[in-house]
Amino acid sequence: MDAGPASMPGTEASVLRALDALAGRLAHQLAHLDDAREAGPGLRALAADLLHTVDMGQDVALACVLLNQIGGTYPIRHCVETAIVVAVVGRGLVLPDATLAAVAAAALTMNCAMLDAHDDFNRRVALPGVLLSGDERARLRSHPEDSARTLACAGIGDEEWLACVLHHHEDDDGSGYPHGLPGHEIPRGARLLRLADRYCARVSARNYRRALAPDVALAELHAEHDPVLREAFHRHVGRYPPGTLVQLTDGGIGVVTYRPAIAGEGPEVACLRDADGQALAMPRVHRLASEDAIARALTEDEAELRFAMKAIWGSLAAR
Repeated sequence: MDAGPASMPGTEASVLRALDALAGRLAHQLAHLDDAREAGPGLRALAADLLHTVDMGQDVALACVLLNQIGGTYPIRHCVETAIVVAVVGRGLVLPDATLAAVAAAALTMNCAMLDAHDDFNRRVALPGVLLSGDERARLRSHPEDSARTLACAGIGDEEWLACVLHHHEDDDGSGYPHGLPGHEIPRGARLLRLADRYCARVSARNYRRALAPDVALAELHAEHDPVLREAFHRHVGRYPPGTLVQLTDGGIGVVTYRPAIAGEGPEVACLRDADGQALAMPRVHRLASEDAIARALTEDEAELRFAMKAIWGSLAAR
């Protein structure tokens, strides 16, 4: 039986630790899908644990998407990060629990039929002059169907879960795959998964490119034709989600710690360098009056900040 997200005896609950453990469990579950007579209960438990972990601290979970990108393989990490964003936005939309559980499970399993090739494809498409072969492109475009079929063969019967996996690469203009569906035929859960998938891919660093700044990644989702989802991402993830490294208009440099409590306010920021670039002995935490106090988001190299997440978010971000 899989262990749940509870802390080890004598330790405090940690979102970061629980997410790391969940990624390991997911890798094990997906590696044994072909051998499983009934994978549904195990994967459902993973989705439930993911939602519980995010509910422990949404801001810390979002910070993990941006700051915890060194642990585990990219294909597994990306699925967990996408599920985190699905959970945050889905809670903000007040989706029914059964619906949110299905979309979160779909996020964790959306690429299960191509995990072995995911890293290789990503490495190769970035090399100058290197193109995927026709068979490789076909496999990439068929992976939503292949993944839904693999899950069905492993005993998953939840139609909403399978539909989200099947349609998570469809586009409103009909240019998506595998079926080229028009926008009105794409299920809302698949739309949410699609946006979370694309957002997380953009803010994640790869071995061949830097991560996009969160505000840039969010702006690139503007082509989404569903205004409710578009607004939900702006409201519940935001231009500068927790974990974003920022330079303030006064010259200070720090990390966003918590989202605005009220729409129109600015986020909370822990300043770690003063306006002269000197490291502060202790983080200087304050709530910004508005986002206008942020001059720009920074890369890790630009910010020149190295810190443990626990030093910012306390026990919820302990290893």
